Amino acid sequence: MHDAFAQYLESMNGSFERLIQMEPLTVAEVPRSAPSECIYLFSEGSEPLYVGRTRHLRRRLSQHSIPTAQHNQAVFAFRLAREKTGNLTASYSAKGSRVDRSSDSKFVAAFVEAKRRVREDMRVRFVEEKDPLRQALLEIYVSVVLKTPYNNFDTH
Repeated sequence: MHDAFAQYLESMNGSFERLIQMEPLTVAEVPRSAPSECIYLFSEGSEPLYVGRTRHLRRRLSQHSIPTAQHNQAVFAFRLAREKTGNLTASYSAKGSRVDRSSDSKFVAAFVEAKRRVREDMRVRFVEEKDPLRQALLEIYVSVVLKTPYNNFDTH
């Protein structure tokens, strides 16, 4: 492995440990003083589910969970709704697309419920990370270590 890359990887575990040691909060409990540039982790009970990264933590967490969030904002909730309705794979044609799903009443109900679940039932942890490259690597690191089932690094 190249030394430059190894240096980045060696520093990931300290950030990971700080993330895991943080007391989990609901989205509403995240303080205004929370850092903006972060890696965040959604869990339900003791099960880690989804890790993300952002430059604006409170705004991003809100997008994941407010009732009016659209399919391109509440990506995690959208994946939960896909699972609930049995629409597990993404479609890149008109039929089965995100927009198509957004007009299906059963899917819409599942999506609304998923956003409520993220907002009320799940807990979030976060750790500050300002460097975009370290953010990207840390997101992958956390996802791999915790085996978060709702992360998907597939390209579109």
